[in-house]
Amino acid sequence: MSRWTLPPERIPSAWFNVAPHLTTPVQPPLHPATREPVGPDDLAPLFPGPLIEQEMATAPWIDVPGEVLDILRLWRPTPLARAIRLEKALGTPARIYFKDESVSPAGSHKPNTAVPQAFYNAGDGVRRLTTETGAGQWGTALAFACAQFDLECAVYMVRASFEQKPYRRVMMETWGGSVVPSPIDEPDHPGSLGTAISDAVRDCAGRADSHYALGSVLNHVLLHQTVIGLEAREQLTLAGERLPDIVIASCGGGSNLGGIAFPFVPDAGVRLLAVEPASCPTLTQGRFDYDFGDVAGFTPLMAMYTLGHDFVPPSIHAGGLRYHGDSPLISALVRDGRMEAAAYPQGKVFEAAVAFARAEGKVSAPEAAHAVRAVIDEALAAKETGEERVILFNYSGHGFLDLSAYDDHLHGRLIDESA
Repeated sequence: MSRWTLPPERIPSAWFNVAPHLTTPVQPPLHPATREPVGPDDLAPLFPGPLIEQEMATAPWIDVPGEVLDILRLWRPTPLARAIRLEKALGTPARIYFKDESVSPAGSHKPNTAVPQAFYNAGDGVRRLTTETGAGQWGTALAFACAQFDLECAVYMVRASFEQKPYRRVMMETWGGSVVPSPIDEPDHPGSLGTAISDAVRDCAGRADSHYALGSVLNHVLLHQTVIGLEAREQLTLAGERLPDIVIASCGGGSNLGGIAFPFVPDAGVRLLAVEPASCPTLTQGRFDYDFGDVAGFTPLMAMYTLGHDFVPPSIHAGGLRYHGDSPLISALVRDGRMEAAAYPQGKVFEAAVAFARAEGKVSAPEAAHAVRAVIDEALAAKETGEERVILFNYSGHGFLDLSAYDDHLHGRLIDESA
């Protein structure tokens, strides 16, 4: 066999909270005006009560509401596949497995948190959500989730991606979302996730009927994504495997990485690897410090690796990885040595993506392709030493709406960064 599935009733009924397993607790977010630790009342204008509780939770498990499970079962549990053809093409003794999150309605892992966020906001009487999106994966996921609960969805899309990926906008509009390029007041600016967050928070703060939803970085977002790693653990057992030697995922804000990696944090022998773009090397070249999550300084300051909240990255195709900071949880794991980080230029990333597509038939989103690059390098390292490593990675989304990036790569127009 090369593919393992679980029946719908095996979807995880509780999310895994990594916070109790950290070597040192995450430092609290600070109020942007007072620089004092934020409390629930400070977050209430942006988030419903249950999400604020999850943001600060210390319990090891958080139950998933039944109404959320009913929607997640439209595509979960997702398959675990073994990349046998890629292994053969590389001539490696490593066994490569990937969790296929591309099968969701939005084509990525993002609905795993969009659905519970929409559910909790609807239960709080909110009628409208505002958000940002980089490449558009999060925006499409939230538009889908809002449609399930009859909520309005206003999306501020990084302008470079708005222009590069028009069909992402079409998907959001098909599910009822409204999409505008960001920054809204600087039409010549390529935009960044930081500026888009500022636009979305500013919109939310001005309306009593609106809350804000974030697709990565925050604790509750990564919590919701842990269904990925929990399913993967069970599926690896079905495949007759031991624990993986290494778990790999791309990292922008940290959601898909946390989703697959967090359930393996207690297993000391399992290496964890975050993969980021060389043009936005937050974990590999950033500083660990308190910083704003947005450009305008509307959000609380978080203790994280950051390139500075006013950092504007180049307009590489992996829009979902163009973020100046990272999840405080991911940052804590890297700072404490529990997680490693690597950065790649997009030329090498697309070389790996094409190799993966030709071997396995999967056309990766540029974000997911960063993980593929690291997987291939890890498999080639195993070939050098003759080790039978077990490699698990998160195939976080397909690239069907990113084909302009492949066109640029295949025809020599891809602007590369120095490694």
